[in-house]
Amino acid sequence: MSAEHSLERRDLSTASVLVVGDSMLDQYWFGDVDRVSPEAPVPVVLVKREEFRLGGAANVALNIASLGGSPTLLTVVGHDGAADRMRGLLGDHGIAHDLRGDDTVKTTVKLRVSGRAQQLLRIDFEDRPCDHTLDGLAGALEGHLADHGVVVFSDYGKGSLAQIEQMIGSARRHQCPILVDPKGSDWTIYRGATLITPNRSELAQVVGSWRDEQDLHDRAQALRERLSLEALLVTRSEEGMTLFDSEGHLHVPAHARDVFDVTGAGDTVIATMATMLASGASLRASVPVANRAGGIVVGKFGTSTLTSEELFA
Repeated sequence: MSAEHSLERRDLSTASVLVVGDSMLDQYWFGDVDRVSPEAPVPVVLVKREEFRLGGAANVALNIASLGGSPTLLTVVGHDGAADRMRGLLGDHGIAHDLRGDDTVKTTVKLRVSGRAQQLLRIDFEDRPCDHTLDGLAGALEGHLADHGVVVFSDYGKGSLAQIEQMIGSARRHQCPILVDPKGSDWTIYRGATLITPNRSELAQVVGSWRDEQDLHDRAQALRERLSLEALLVTRSEEGMTLFDSEGHLHVPAHARDVFDVTGAGDTVIATMATMLASGASLRASVPVANRAGGIVVGKFGTSTLTSEELFA
């Protein structure tokens, strides 16, 4: 079944979403490239401009806020300048946050170096949180659930969600819909979630390569039932996205547009799904809206967001 092209316009200001997981600070250096280094065969970038953006779970929260929703970010950071910068950016966008500081880690930073309008290099700084901090994160979750209509777990494999099985159990006890952006190949840790939103390569890591569309449907539905999920939403780049649920499947073709940068597109999709659900929409009504949102942000550079005006224009 294919979705209609018309989108369900909703008042997203009523959406209250708790976002939990791996946050990062995206740092960009933009510059000119006019020569090759005499020290090694690499380009020399003369940096002209620096920019900081929210990444990972923080970008999911930013997307929700940009759409008009009310997110709260629960995440782990270090006690460092990057955490201060993240705190400032969250404040600038009016995003409520509970940043759990850990003396043993650096705040995750992804530094991208760009020249001639293309990325030349990415440098990552990251550590895994200690057990004491993770216990505190899981405990803090309990205190936030009652105030939010939906919870999003944004897993980037950085260690903040090491106790996600316990966290999903807490959310289920509060009867809070649970959306997960997964990582890795062991998805049994996400058992009992409402919705998981893998891209096609992430799904293939778990269920194997599919021969054709029917084989994909069979594998996706088997996985959904095995993990006791209400639904599975597979983002498929130029093929659009497909929702698998107890009714069967709902496919939405991709919006035809130039793809400039896919950075953060998955964050936008799950943020839009969460905001729609928290405003009272069904999963099936939310999919075409999330598909359009993803199609818009891939036409922008870097970790980007969109507004409800852009979304429903």
